[in-house]
Amino acid sequence: MNRSTDRLLSLPLLAAAIACVMHAWPFLATGAESLAHPLADSASMRLTGFLVAALALVVGALLFLAGLLPGRPAHQAGAPLFGRAAEVQELGRPHLRRFFQVLPAVTVLALLADQPWRGGEAANEPKGGQDVVSAPPALATPPAELVLAPAPPDLAAKTPPAAEPAPASPAVPASPPAAPAEAPKTVLAPPAAPPEAPSPPQLAPPPATASPPETVAPLPPAPPPLPTQAEGHRDAVVWLAVSQDGREVMSASTDRMIKLWDIDGKRLIRNLGEHKDMARTALFMPDGKTALTAGDDGEIVLRNLADGAVLHVFSAGQNGGVRNLAISPDGKLAVSGHDTGAVIVWDLEKGAVLHVLPGHDWSVSSVAVSPDGTKALSGSIDGELKLWDIVSGTQLRSWHGHEQGAYGAVFTADGHHAITGSGDYTIKLWDLDSFREVRRFEGHSGTVYEIALSADGKRLASVSLDGTARIWDMDTGNQIAEFDPGTGPIYAVSFAADGTLLTGGYDRTIRDWPAAGGEGVVLFAGAPQE
Repeated sequence: MNRSTDRLLSLPLLAAAIACVMHAWPFLATGAESLAHPLADSASMRLTGFLVAALALVVGALLFLAGLLPGRPAHQAGAPLFGRAAEVQELGRPHLRRFFQVLPAVTVLALLADQPWRGGEAANEPKGGQDVVSAPPALATPPAELVLAPAPPDLAAKTPPAAEPAPASPAVPASPPAAPAEAPKTVLAPPAAPPEAPSPPQLAPPPATASPPETVAPLPPAPPPLPTQAEGHRDAVVWLAVSQDGREVMSASTDRMIKLWDIDGKRLIRNLGEHKDMARTALFMPDGKTALTAGDDGEIVLRNLADGAVLHVFSAGQNGGVRNLAISPDGKLAVSGHDTGAVIVWDLEKGAVLHVLPGHDWSVSSVAVSPDGTKALSGSIDGELKLWDIVSGTQLRSWHGHEQGAYGAVFTADGHHAITGSGDYTIKLWDLDSFREVRRFEGHSGTVYEIALSADGKRLASVSLDGTARIWDMDTGNQIAEFDPGTGPIYAVSFAADGTLLTGGYDRTIRDWPAAGGEGVVLFAGAPQE
């Protein structure tokens, strides 16, 4: 598919090159006599410009035909991502590719602007029969570097990579639970986001600064408790988090809902809330009484676990949807990764933004906060990893950790190591003092979408678009167990208090797997298909 697209892209380049030569031909036909005219220097410069443009267009066409300017790579067949997670990075030479994509349009504009050189010659010819070449407008020279700045694409509406159908859009319940009352919004107002452009996506660097948010309304009264409904999610389960006491699990789904479950009682406690777009992350706060949730609507919502009441809403504004969220162990700070590539540090106590860190050129696909709450690790869909000092808001290190997107990240208990999963099918353990790869966990045949560490730090869990969940030995890198329900991609994973593994995925269910391997059970089924 990419080669076919490149061949098609070569056609406008060749057509523009032919147009340049045809436009310059009348001047070439005049021969050496025209060089004696006083305006010959200007005409010669225009002639040279069009011939150089024609040569550049031909070179670009040949590069596209030879496949030397690759576009978007394809993911594994049959392993769909959902929503904006279907986004993939453009490899190869993206700036050169953009230049040759825009060059034909720039050339056509120059040709149109230069029409007086051809059509206006007879009208401007002086009396006496003397041949004069009129001076045309100056040829607009293509910029040395063209940077497209589209807004982060909503890839749920775009065509996924080859042979990778995206799941159906989230179904909306016939009678959805009453939404919590609106709460104050913390509005972040950085510079305007760039306009949307056609696929493939070309994400520009996010805004460098942002004004502090402000509370726009007083806190509303708590809404009445949402009714308990004994039904599961209506679309893919993309996040799981287990409470500190191990009794409850919170889930987020592409159906926009956040649900709270009783693990031992195997029942739905309540629908905790709903986002305006797909929910991405749901985290228990250290106080055990509240939760912080985030989604593609760009909102981070502080909720009361007892009744789902909204306590505060943080809005990322034009920084885009919240792709991932992490909380410091003391609950004072939160770090969010966004569609635009921005990483935002929030002061949860003050209800304000602390830092906007615009370091990534692509959407942020994973974030993690260190055990001491002073550092954060972020990964983007181009495989770039960055380590931040979230207290001062400075970047400590940036390195290309994976060949494709980093979709999962966790710190180890010592704070000196981190683990990342990726679209290149690997999981890597990093030494954050030397920034070297210590160990690699290999076995998945699809994108490693999420990872989790056991409470004792001795086991690592991973889930993948290949439809499997796996448990690894942290000391050796060996695989301990593999689980394959045969129901499609698995997106969410968490260790339960008893050491078993909880997973959620494309089939809308939450499953429980034995720590040593074997058959799992459906802990919470998805809602009936409509």
